[in-house]
Amino acid sequence: MIFHVMLERDEDGWIVAECPSLPGCVSQGKTEKEALENIKEAITAWLWAEDQKALASLPPPRASEAVLVTV
Repeated sequence: MIFHVMLERDEDGWIVAECPSLPGCVSQGKTEKEALENIKEAITAWLWAEDQKALASLPPPRASEAVLVTV
């Protein structure tokens, strides 16, 4: 998957990375490289958490079962 990320330097010199398409998905780093590595981890965690919320809201399985798919 491809996501656009906004980078901005804060008042303390850290690079703040935000993924606008995923509300609240923000990270930071001392360098641009570190900020980008950290936002990739944050995006993965954000998507996992949303998947877990969706899974918890499903009714209990009947004849079929949930199958994990990676993209």
